[in-house]
Amino acid sequence: MFLYFLFVIGFFLLIKGADVLVKGSTSIAKRFGLSDMIVGLTIVSFGTSLPELIINVLSSLQGQSELAIGNVFGSNVANLLLILGVTAIICPLPIRRNTILTEIPFSLIATLLVGFLANATLLNKTDELYISRLDGAILLFFFVLFMVYIYNIAKTNKDEVIPHAEGDAPLLSVKKSVLLILLGVVGLFLGGKWVVDGAVHIAQSFGLSESFIGLTVVAIGTSLPELVTSAMAAFRRNIDIAVGNVVGSNIFNLVWILGISALINPLPFDVVSNSDIVMMIFASTLLIVAMPIGKRNAIDRWNGVFFLIVYVSYITFLVMRG
Repeated sequence: MFLYFLFVIGFFLLIKGADVLVKGSTSIAKRFGLSDMIVGLTIVSFGTSLPELIINVLSSLQGQSELAIGNVFGSNVANLLLILGVTAIICPLPIRRNTILTEIPFSLIATLLVGFLANATLLNKTDELYISRLDGAILLFFFVLFMVYIYNIAKTNKDEVIPHAEGDAPLLSVKKSVLLILLGVVGLFLGGKWVVDGAVHIAQSFGLSESFIGLTVVAIGTSLPELVTSAMAAFRRNIDIAVGNVVGSNIFNLVWILGISALINPLPFDVVSNSDIVMMIFASTLLIVAMPIGKRNAIDRWNGVFFLIVYVSYITFLVMRG
């Protein structure tokens, strides 16, 4: 019973930890004159992706590979369909040209790369599928390429930065920002450990697979920071942070978090998980297709409702799959 209590507290720490981490990180980023889109794609994405990172690192160390892979795949589908769906219903989301032409396609390519690496051992005529340490290094190489791209657009888009006005909320001091970042990391670590322990216990006690728990309960739980962050950004009409957070988090999950997880411990891959990769590809494609249908390359409210319907259908499929 105490483990269930820690499981719930763990989710609270994940959400609160990500919240204070993002607050401190964003304040520091603003002091360096970064645009909202850059902040969303990097600082905020890093902060809201830390729950996935902590859970995956702990899962890899404990040999819970199905939970690690299910967490990333489930979180990415939740980001694209659940979070963008809810956010678009709150406020239609205009998408920048760079995001349409570069960042969303990069996320789609990263998904295809993970699918290829996970199934590459089939070429060796073996029945065992896994994401090896070499695969992890390849994913991290693509993460470095993405960060180089971010650095280049940060240099060329300085004119997009909105200066801090007197009416805005005051920026935090550097000391307070660093303190919030440290508190956030501690909260994410403790919350992540308790969620992993609780999820494994739930899976075992109810006869559910680790993959199913990772794709549903843990994935939605670790996506709550993205959901809260993007929803609040939409309420404040800060669309760049709302969209950049989701797209950046998906890229971080695939090339950074899975890369680190595989380096720690090779991740055995169940062929059933290929259907989840197909779902990620479908969700990314749906996002690209939805924009020309909406007004001015935007994800409108009707798109958001459709995204939620597709996500509920996906969860129903997972329940039926068991």
